[in-house]
Amino acid sequence: MKGKQKLKTLGPRLAFLVAELYEQQKTVFSNQDVETITGLSPKSARGLTIRLVERGLATRLKPGLFILVPAELGHERDYLGDPYVVAAEIVGGSDYFISHASAMDIHQMVTQPQLVVYTTTTQSIRPRSILGTEFRFVRCKQKDFFGTMDHWATKTKKIKVSDLERTVIDGLRQSEYCGGFSEVAKGFWMRRQDMDVKKLVEYALMLDIGAVYRRLGYLLELFETKEEDQLELLRKKLTASYVLLDPMMPAEGNFIARWRLRLNVIPEEIEAIIRT
Repeated sequence: MKGKQKLKTLGPRLAFLVAELYEQQKTVFSNQDVETITGLSPKSARGLTIRLVERGLATRLKPGLFILVPAELGHERDYLGDPYVVAAEIVGGSDYFISHASAMDIHQMVTQPQLVVYTTTTQSIRPRSILGTEFRFVRCKQKDFFGTMDHWATKTKKIKVSDLERTVIDGLRQSEYCGGFSEVAKGFWMRRQDMDVKKLVEYALMLDIGAVYRRLGYLLELFETKEEDQLELLRKKLTASYVLLDPMMPAEGNFIARWRLRLNVIPEEIEAIIRT
């Protein structure tokens, strides 16, 4: 135990660096931040950061990116912090928003713990696992960047997340990142009182994806949304082709001509999930 305590002691230079990182609210920091704070050369700054990690004062998140380990964790050396903040830091300066199942978690649309963090971004970023948490990045065209909002992930850190309606639309578009259509429907049901149907339809029109028109129309009708004018806007966009209600499920079930869908998840299954 004495050896571990020694590892976490700070010399003057490390103490100054840690104090400045906290002062500047940079609990997640880069080698460049260390250079700026200390005035050291890149090589010396990297050496100082290595000492922070070796002494259990910081955890490496990816090459060149680190997070301070809170003092109250004692001898604990592995610390991730808020995973949504980490996801934003991994993306760096590019446009991004926390999305899909992760956004559903933030908006209280799920009932199960989430083990994967989904982030939509203009970059192509490979998935990675950090301290048991998996980070996946969904690439998005710049023209499709809309429907986001600010969210205070911690007392000092604000991140971007898809708003309630964009979260539903993304779930209908890529339900494989949300656990399937039934989970998206369940999330919709949980927050149905706060949903803006006109905004949902507006977002669907902005994305202009046939499968989204079909699934959104069916979802709104299934939950008896009294917005017939909005349903009609969706119907006008339908073509003759059919798509699966849930692309993750086998291609089976009845066809519903009204929404050009193959119902490979029956309404009774969705209703059963909603009741759980």
